[in-house]
Amino acid sequence: ALPPVQIVDMRQELRAGHSHIFSRALQRALREVLAAGEQAILFLNRRGAATCVLCRDCGYVVACSRCDVPLTYHQPEGDENARAALQPASSALLCQHCGRRYPVPEACPRCGGRRIRYFGAGTQRVEAAVHELFPQARTLRWDRDVTGTRGMHEIILDRFARREADILIGTQMLAKGLDLPLVTLVGVVAADTALYLPDFRAAERTFQLLTQVAGRAGRTPRGGRAIVQTYNPEAYAIRAAARHDYAAFYAREVAFRREQGYPPFRRLAKLVLTGHGEWTCQREAERLARALREHLHRKGEPLSALIGPAPCFFARLRGRYRWQIVLRAADPVALLRDFPLPRGWRVDVDPISLL
Repeated sequence: ALPPVQIVDMRQELRAGHSHIFSRALQRALREVLAAGEQAILFLNRRGAATCVLCRDCGYVVACSRCDVPLTYHQPEGDENARAALQPASSALLCQHCGRRYPVPEACPRCGGRRIRYFGAGTQRVEAAVHELFPQARTLRWDRDVTGTRGMHEIILDRFARREADILIGTQMLAKGLDLPLVTLVGVVAADTALYLPDFRAAERTFQLLTQVAGRAGRTPRGGRAIVQTYNPEAYAIRAAARHDYAAFYAREVAFRREQGYPPFRRLAKLVLTGHGEWTCQREAERLARALREHLHRKGEPLSALIGPAPCFFARLRGRYRWQIVLRAADPVALLRDFPLPRGWRVDVDPISLL
């Protein structure tokens, strides 16, 4: 039988005065698992210790100079993890997209203020929270920060299977294919991280991830359960995943896709322009969008088939600005076949992601 899933409304936790990243229900469950000599998995699809570094004086958020993406704070690794990852044990701000490392600022680069604060939680912060609550618990972390060397995935999994740790903390790499008989608890620390991304597959990916990670618990007669923490317990992807109800999720999702003209009812083509000049990219994207609308009008296609132009979700990566146009049609390849694209544009038909 699939494990029962309990949804915890983190808004209610805050109203009750409980602001810890682990809800009271998850703390009780972890305590019970440790007392019984069993194992638990804690899932959070974010690395690092803090996902945002902010100046409380002026509101400045420290971002990558090449990508305009907020930097993630990574704490010094403990001796064991540092040796395992073969990385220096030093604090750093890391860009999750280009990999560039920055020193941790002592003062705000904009205003010079010293009230630098760290917000959000990643897998490092979750591991630290486990040690704060349960000093006796043995933990392993399974994310890209500690699997940079060849064979580390197998080493971590083997150590956990041999009961060298009580709690395994990781990102989506631990959601699939694990069959660990002593795992009787799975805790999803934040179910909302991927739910609100500007991609029509966001709900589908959230549902998949939650059902997969919940299935890691209770795979033997010992039984098991999953606890899902969320700030939006009404979201249909989360509710359906908690009930293991594929049919209900499909019915809701397919109605949304039909209404909006997304796959499988229409196919997509994503046109992406990258360049070094911000305004040059914007003007070129707007010019191409106007030409595409005229082309669609001549072909008898509705203008609503075109989305954009707009900056990509990651508007600047590795020093290059990015703009995109999305075309929805029964056959976008046929529509674009006689439409000449200027140099610099890249076309992705049936894209896996719109980010």
